[in-house]
Amino acid sequence: MTPALALLAAAAAAHAKSPHILYVLVDDYGWADAGWHRPGNWTDLESPRLRELVKEGVELDRHYVYQFCSPTRSAVQSGRNPIHVNGVNLDMSVWNPKDKESGYAGIPVHMTGMAEHMKKGGYDTHAYGKWDCGMATRHHTPMGRGYDTSLIYFHHANDYWTSKVGAYVDLWRTADGKEGPAWGMNNSWECSQDNQMDGCVYEDAMFHNEVAGAVQKWKPEDKPLFIFWAPHIVHTPLQVPQKYVDRFAFIDREERRLYHAMVDYVDEKIGEVADLLKAKGMWDDTLMVVHADNGGPVYQVGAAGANNYPLKGGKMSNWEGGIRVNAFASGGYLPQAVRGTKVEGLMCGWDWYATFASIAGVDPADPRAAAAGLPAVDGVNLWPYLSGAAAASPRTSIPIGDRTNKVTSTVSVGGLIDGRMKILVGTLTQSGWTGPVYPNTTGHWNSDTSVATCGRTPATGCLFDIFADPTEHVNLAAARPGAFRAMLAKLDEEVVFNPDRGASAAAASDAAKGRHQGFWGPFVFDV
Repeated sequence: MTPALALLAAAAAAHAKSPHILYVLVDDYGWADAGWHRPGNWTDLESPRLRELVKEGVELDRHYVYQFCSPTRSAVQSGRNPIHVNGVNLDMSVWNPKDKESGYAGIPVHMTGMAEHMKKGGYDTHAYGKWDCGMATRHHTPMGRGYDTSLIYFHHANDYWTSKVGAYVDLWRTADGKEGPAWGMNNSWECSQDNQMDGCVYEDAMFHNEVAGAVQKWKPEDKPLFIFWAPHIVHTPLQVPQKYVDRFAFIDREERRLYHAMVDYVDEKIGEVADLLKAKGMWDDTLMVVHADNGGPVYQVGAAGANNYPLKGGKMSNWEGGIRVNAFASGGYLPQAVRGTKVEGLMCGWDWYATFASIAGVDPADPRAAAAGLPAVDGVNLWPYLSGAAAASPRTSIPIGDRTNKVTSTVSVGGLIDGRMKILVGTLTQSGWTGPVYPNTTGHWNSDTSVATCGRTPATGCLFDIFADPTEHVNLAAARPGAFRAMLAKLDEEVVFNPDRGASAAAASDAAKGRHQGFWGPFVFDV
């Protein structure tokens, strides 16, 4: 065999084995808060490590998710569009005792979790950070969804310094085949953004340390790693170690200063994990995927600190700023030919379920859910497109929900992306645009009162060519009535999964106070 053929054979053999997969889901990360989306002459926020990873990987320019947290997180763990698993942002204490399958916040009991497929494919599975896709039963925990090891919090958000939600600590651990409250890992209740005394450990530092620890412990004879890392950053409350805040002292608006400091923190930590993978000789066998769970929050006159410029709207809206998000893939497992490129084919957060399962050699179908009468997996395998083996994305359309920014009621379909066209229906807040520097001390745009109504006729409807007009300035509904009606007909074909999930149950706080000794956790024990 010639040296050239030997090199080709070695490369083929290296990629015949399953790669390590590091899947990073960043919270509330605004489009304009990613360094690669900032103009070249802006130095207020550079995110240098993420930019480096984008440059050596593949930028995923048309990556879509739901307009807020829990539906996206339920979608990625179940492989389903949120309208087919969970389209509401309910408190984790919600419970409907009459429905033992779906009467809870998050994912129904018998839907197979992403990590269950990865375990079947021979992976060692880890979850660290925000969970937000169920808590009520043992089936709703990371261990119940297939993760061997985890350190997570269940709710939409907790305090970065005390890990508390209300009266109780939200920090849950899985290790050595057991799960339960992460007793002893939470800080003193005296720790806070204003009191970062010795011994106070920042919550995202805990999650980063767990990720780094899993990588550090790995040995060549071990199973490949599947790590789901969901930093709390950049969700409110806006809290971060002071040294990062000090780096942005030149920014007057406090919320933007804190937000940028938090982005800087997660940029640094993701970069450190990439460095560790390289130092251990694992990077060439790693696929890293990073994306946000929704657009940046620009509501409440900038109180959450984010910016989606030049996209329209933000978190809790179906405008592009709410559902089109920062995303990229990186790592040595990507073929050399696709590194340093940008793809513009449609893709969704819930497509990674089928993609990762396929890479692991596992059928992503879910017969267990089918037997329970639940919606099927509708994610698609993106790997042929991402790897350059296919010229076009397998995804050609994306149903969008909900038609308002409701977070606690039943869901309806709020729009559809089909090819290059996007239709929206319903009442939408945040119907406008921020500037390149937002929030600031002089602008006072209130996105909550910027409302548009998208009707069901060409005269009242909302239709956009989002490839020619990514900022959604030009409404084509009246000019293209045939296209509008065709899109509306497709939208109306969608069926939404809307179980009665119940109401907040005292059993959740009772379990936190009693069984879990001051920590949130499962509270329904007969399922």
